[in-house]
Amino acid sequence: MIKEVTIYDIAKELNLSIATVSRALQDDPAVTSKTKKKVTELAEKRGYRSNYFASSLRKRKTHTIGVVMHELNSNFMVSVLAGIEKVLSETDYDIIIAHSAESGKKEAANANNLFHKRVDGLIASLASDTKDLSHFKLFTEKNIPVIFFDRVDENGPGTKIIINNYKAGYDATQHLIDQGCKRIAHITANLSRNVYNNRFEGYKAALKDNNMKFHENYLIINDLQKDACINAAKSISKMKPMPDGVFITNDISAAICMQAFKELGIKIPDDIAVVGFNNDIVSTIVEPNLTTIDYPGISMGEVAARNLINHLNGNGDINLTSSIVIKSELIIRSSSLKNNILTK
Repeated sequence: MIKEVTIYDIAKELNLSIATVSRALQDDPAVTSKTKKKVTELAEKRGYRSNYFASSLRKRKTHTIGVVMHELNSNFMVSVLAGIEKVLSETDYDIIIAHSAESGKKEAANANNLFHKRVDGLIASLASDTKDLSHFKLFTEKNIPVIFFDRVDENGPGTKIIINNYKAGYDATQHLIDQGCKRIAHITANLSRNVYNNRFEGYKAALKDNNMKFHENYLIINDLQKDACINAAKSISKMKPMPDGVFITNDISAAICMQAFKELGIKIPDDIAVVGFNNDIVSTIVEPNLTTIDYPGISMGEVAARNLINHLNGNGDINLTSSIVIKSELIIRSSSLKNNILTK
């Protein structure tokens, strides 16, 4: 096993004190340029690596931010991560990413791991089956700031970065109603999560405000994966009468449903108008182009990271704000335009 070179080795070889070598490596102005040159050249020659972890322990800061994501295979989550990294690239903070894969158990293990890696702060989005937030108590008890985004517990601790999912669900459904849809189905995921529950409540409210009855059989709850979405489309095609509109809370899922509808001989939007959610790139590739809710992931990531960094640097206090709402909007495309009607 090759022995790691330490500042003790460098100090001994140059006949300098350990303190002088340490200061030289930190470019301390108290050390002469000649001595700095000797130290840095020998350090490079011997392959010396600074022990940032030990230094961090002494300073009680690691300059790392932990990020817990419930999935990594969506354009939205990737864009949130891009926003976080954009802000952190302007600072001296690094990022450690953990992936829960929609498992509350794995999320808890990730949180515990990041805590023991001594991250200075945490940004997290909850898994679909997370029942409580007890695994985040490790952070709050040590005054380590935690910011939740997208999927949050609205009654739980920590600052939340969200959109108005209720309004987004309402607007998506109202748009379908404005297009003349009378029977609107809703395909969504676990309603215990705030994002899906609030969109569902917005969907129901739009129906009620337009004197339209909510039908239980028009609500399809699944994991929004490929097979589930194909089965959902088949189920809708067999309904008598068949829904003439559908609001789906994920663009990829909407694209899968649209393809399934086409294979069943169902025309979009003539037979059924479709609205998705997230404004993923697939929404502009699928034919017809998909009407969707623009969910600005990059902005959400930037806001989360900037608020966390400001808090850590003493330029703000996230404890004074329970929720920050990011603007979202309906993007109208061909998949929902029955007879090219733009307004009611």
